Amino acid sequence: MNKTSENFILKLYSATLTAVLAFAILSAFKTEQKNKKFDEITVERINIIEPNGGLKMVISNQSKQHSGMFNGEMLFGERERPAGIIFFNEEQDEVGGILYQGNKKDGSSWILSVDQYKTDQIMQMRYLKNNEGKSRYGIQFWDKDENYTMPIIAKKIDSLKKKGLSMQEAIKVIKKAKVGGLITAERMFIGKTSNENAGIFIQDQKGIDRLKIYVDNQNNPKIEVLDEKGNTIKNLASE
Repeated sequence: MNKTSENFILKLYSATLTAVLAFAILSAFKTEQKNKKFDEITVERINIIEPNGGLKMVISNQSKQHSGMFNGEMLFGERERPAGIIFFNEEQDEVGGILYQGNKKDGSSWILSVDQYKTDQIMQMRYLKNNEGKSRYGIQFWDKDENYTMPIIAKKIDSLKKKGLSMQEAIKVIKKAKVGGLITAERMFIGKTSNENAGIFIQDQKGIDRLKIYVDNQNNPKIEVLDEKGNTIKNLASE
């Protein structure tokens, strides 16, 4: 074997060895990164995704919170929302979440929300306290018109905002809108009200109180039956 052949073999051997070592190091690095363990991390937002890139969960502070989406499209632009966790289904619709905030100026809130498929929330466990110190907490249930999906509602809200209404004012208008029946109607609340009555409060399909079973703020047990206008027609506890 001549000198030239020996040099070629040595170079080939060296290059092969280098490639093998590099592959081994990179493979170990990738494995280490894939299963990396952190004792503590500090972030403003975490996006949990599926292997196909679909968004499943967002954990975020207030400034970077997800504004909501439907069919993978953002609905409300840069809508400001509290810190917490937002959940999404396989069709990239928002389906609920956990949100919380609190300060002396605006009051405080903690909400666990469950959304009906293709619409808005139908159930919430929540705690609300206003800046006057009055609180309300419990579980709230709603009926939703399934024909009014979130994109339809979002367009109506956007139209109302262009007329000068705030987001909250626009939402109030939507809640009162009727097409045969209410687009959204409160159906039942189980918990403590802002006037310190604790019990079960049931509404009809129009959102009007029809039955109340509660203990009032003077510790008196009450059972009230109400008419279609919300007027008490029978107080069973007083009979």
